Amino acid sequence: MAKGKLAVGLDIGSSSVKMIQLKEQRRRGVLSYALQSFGMKPLPPEAIVDGALMNSTAIVQAIQELMAELKVKQKEVAIGVSGHSVIIKKISMPRMTQEELEESIQWEAEQYIPFDVKDVNIDTQILNPDANDATGQMDVLLVAAKKDMINDYTTVVSEAGLNPVVVDVDAFAVQNMFDANYDAPPSETVVLINAGASVVNINILANGTTTFTRDVTIGGNQFTEEIQKQLNVSYEEAEALKCGGGRNDSDAVVPQEVERVITGVAEQVAGEIQRSLDFYAGTAPDANFTKVYLSGGTAKIPALFKTIEARVGVPVEIMNPFKNIEIDNRKFDPAFIMDVAPMAAVAVGLALRRPGDKLN
Repeated sequence: MAKGKLAVGLDIGSSSVKMIQLKEQRRRGVLSYALQSFGMKPLPPEAIVDGALMNSTAIVQAIQELMAELKVKQKEVAIGVSGHSVIIKKISMPRMTQEELEESIQWEAEQYIPFDVKDVNIDTQILNPDANDATGQMDVLLVAAKKDMINDYTTVVSEAGLNPVVVDVDAFAVQNMFDANYDAPPSETVVLINAGASVVNINILANGTTTFTRDVTIGGNQFTEEIQKQLNVSYEEAEALKCGGGRNDSDAVVPQEVERVITGVAEQVAGEIQRSLDFYAGTAPDANFTKVYLSGGTAKIPALFKTIEARVGVPVEIMNPFKNIEIDNRKFDPAFIMDVAPMAAVAVGLALRRPGDKLN
């Protein structure tokens, strides 16, 4: 781990911006974390479409308002990216050092990336540095993200007066948060699913290491859009109905109807997730998932949780990113923290990063 202070976690999601600052503490040599600040600001619909920033002004404003409200003085932030413009592949290469890998990957990467290598930023991680492989091969995680997308995100952060020191991938930020809060038996294969408003990140961990990731462009917005379309209500009303609320004046909307639409979309989302897991199972003969951990704002829709559990056939647990993080109940409202916890998964993972950290 690089030394230095932890970065502020800044998760620029398609429906809201979330900011988290953690403080490290050592007690009897044991490292733990305490929550310093946490806040979120909704973004207008369509501010971010398919990972592209359509309304930078609104995003800059949301970041600045969060900084002011939370009185965060620190300027170094870690941000995350996901979606079409990020490619994550596990590849096999001849055994070499990280330095040699960084030199040769530029040539190797072309065959794995559907973009021009000049247009992407590439990062690598040797997955099993200590494994003694008789074949002389090693597993490498290759991550490529389009430069223009990274540039868009770092630009809004800079315009808000902050310094983006780490650009992570959402799926790995969730994994970082998971490692800090959960003790999954190392021999088991677990699935981390982060279901946001427009993207679902899937990350399969076998023996504690990423073996497969996929971003599926479907999410919470799909629920809202279907409710809006099928029940003929406004976007705001559809959003409220999705979250189990609903206005008193919308008596014309029958709860069973809402439930029917939500269940239909949940089936679609769970189907996409299952396809990814089936694809992985086809490539890994010993793929026995023992548990699915679910996070993201969309994790709060009960129908999704139930449908994934029924489809995948293993227990699903909603993640609490604050499970091992000390929270002062005089500073933070416990009911609010519990309510929004699933939405904070990426932000907590980012807030565990330090300037100069490599991916993962």
